[in-house]
Amino acid sequence: MPHRLETESRKLLGRLREALAADSEGQARLNKVVDLIANSMQAEVCSIYLFRDAETLELCATQGLCQDAVHQTRMRLGEGLVGQTAKTGQVINTADAPAAKGFRYMAETGEERYSSFCGVPIQRLGDALGVLVVQTKAARQLTPDEVYALEIVAMVIAEMTELGAFVGEGAALSARHQQPVMLRGSVAQEGTSEGQVFLHEPRVVVTNPISDDPDRELGRLRDGVETLRNSVDSMLTGARTVDVDQIQVLEAYRMFANSASWMKRMEADVANGLSAEAAVEKEQSLARSRLSNAGDPYLRERLHDLDDLSNRLLRILTGQGADVVADMPENPILVARNIGPGELLEYGKALKGIVLEEGSVGSHATIVARAWAIPLVINATGVTREALTGDTILVDGDQGIAHLRPDDTVHAAFRDKIAMQTRAQERYASIRDLPAETKCGNVISLQMNAGLIADLPSLAGSGAEGVGLFRTELQFLIRNQMPRRSELSALYARVLKAADGQRVAFRTLDIGSDKVLPYMKPNDEPNPAMGWRAIRVGLDKPGVLRMQLQALLRAADGKPLSVMFPFVAQMSEFEAAKAEMDKALAREKILGHALPETLEIGAMLETPSLAYAPDAFFREVDFISVGGNDLKQFFFAADRENERVRRRYDTLDVSFLSFLAQVVKRCADSGTPLSFCGEDAGRPVEALCLAALGFRSLSMRPASIGPVKHLLRRVDLGEVRKIMDGAIKKGDQSVRRAVADWLVYQV
Repeated sequence: MPHRLETESRKLLGRLREALAADSEGQARLNKVVDLIANSMQAEVCSIYLFRDAETLELCATQGLCQDAVHQTRMRLGEGLVGQTAKTGQVINTADAPAAKGFRYMAETGEERYSSFCGVPIQRLGDALGVLVVQTKAARQLTPDEVYALEIVAMVIAEMTELGAFVGEGAALSARHQQPVMLRGSVAQEGTSEGQVFLHEPRVVVTNPISDDPDRELGRLRDGVETLRNSVDSMLTGARTVDVDQIQVLEAYRMFANSASWMKRMEADVANGLSAEAAVEKEQSLARSRLSNAGDPYLRERLHDLDDLSNRLLRILTGQGADVVADMPENPILVARNIGPGELLEYGKALKGIVLEEGSVGSHATIVARAWAIPLVINATGVTREALTGDTILVDGDQGIAHLRPDDTVHAAFRDKIAMQTRAQERYASIRDLPAETKCGNVISLQMNAGLIADLPSLAGSGAEGVGLFRTELQFLIRNQMPRRSELSALYARVLKAADGQRVAFRTLDIGSDKVLPYMKPNDEPNPAMGWRAIRVGLDKPGVLRMQLQALLRAADGKPLSVMFPFVAQMSEFEAAKAEMDKALAREKILGHALPETLEIGAMLETPSLAYAPDAFFREVDFISVGGNDLKQFFFAADRENERVRRRYDTLDVSFLSFLAQVVKRCADSGTPLSFCGEDAGRPVEALCLAALGFRSLSMRPASIGPVKHLLRRVDLGEVRKIMDGAIKKGDQSVRRAVADWLVYQV
């Protein structure tokens, strides 16, 4: 860039800093900004449009257009050249605006006198804040250097908007991160909680976007980048894994850190008057704009790498976020884009709730949150942009909603809801030691799901009669290498000891699909939920399965043991898995180890095909546990990770209940013990209908046992079955409404 333009750019930024530092209200500052830019660019018009809401832009300040249009002229996202600039995040630079595709004439602004148009997006880390517009009467296209200068100015405007420098009376000038926001996501773990935001990756706030000493800032930038490069080199040198794929990832990481073009662009930004931090953030924002919508998965992954590097460099330059755990608020609600199980476990049970921008109902984080009974909302779009550590947040896991910085009315209503739930829990505690016996005399065994040794204290407190599902994969997922047999054996022994004689059904390693071990090379499968997973992995890698079975046998140490194999689709798979158990038993006997007093070997029915297995299978298997979460997605061909389809289908749909009734009958005919395990077992109305179908054992999260037992003890299953049969005979698609209406008059 020519030296004269560098000087003019620094002069403009210097004048902007003076204007922003002046003791004046937000609108006056904004008016001064557009005046300075218009004069500096020798343009007749400079305007700033900011978002009033997610879909609407508002003219908030102008030099050259009609002043009466300020805060009156609005346009939808994508409407006109301004709306297109905001929607695409790309500069629109044309010498003949009226002839440009998408041009919209705004009569109230008086803009018909101007030919040229240059719109530059005002954005911060992918968050669109508005559009900076420069127009001239002469039909001329701005030069690349002039556009570059406007991008630098737009960067400063974005930072100052973030810091609330333009707060005023207009809604579009309200202070960011101070207004109430309701974020609607998806339910992953029920429950409610109130606390303060704790960002997993804290936002770095740039408080000094403009610098008057380019040489000093250049030195800070170069020192920061050198520190970053050294840290990346240390990561690569000190990597304990020998996994070739992980080394390749770190090499790509180092390539970005040493990118000459990345460094050159940031140095040019500093030379034009930005601080080192602002230069890093400007390049990060532009990269997000260019790559965030890329169709190529490789490019999107590289954006993630560049994002991470930029955030590391920003933390080095600002010193922010050095010790985030020490800054954890008193009642922390974790907010993150996504998080792995190992990272989540490091925070511990101190968390009162979790809100994720991404995530899925089957993710590792969801499994841990359910184990801890922590309310979890997933797919809360925008939460990481809107939230700041320390903000008040209310998490409604029952509705999949998070209220950020709520007003008094929302706060009061939410606390009333929590108070009602507390009173309900007190009622449930009073029946904790009583059986789940219905009015008609049927006793339903209510058991709990678990996956961590820390879950087991809930066994006594919840009133559970045992562990219907112990997920063994969590101990594999949170490690960087395969656990040893001795480690697993010690863990399983502690689980059995904590159960204090109550039955624990251990599910063997259920990996694949959404659960990929960090030390196993992932398979690129078009449909992983129906691919190489669970027992299929165990049978193809018998060494891993045998090692786990041996660990379970040694953990039992002569006591009763229950083991079940996941995702069994046909009888031959169960027979092959059982043969591996026979081999493990024979080896343990040869080694002189104590064998279990009794050994139950079961299967999880998660595919419709297993319900039609030969009669011999039902006679051979010691017990069957219906895995409701997977079974429902395969029955309805609706991926439970896909929010668009997973809620379309009801567990109490007549077709699904008819299928389950067949499973109940086949197990009854063969005398095979049967249980239902999954989210639906812990929902009172669903649990009631399952019991009415004939299920006498249900396994659920500990917090659900009280509500389910409370309802079961107040009803007659025969009457429930009549209501269900009546709805079916009437031709209803689901029995839900009929049962719910009947319950209104019964409980």
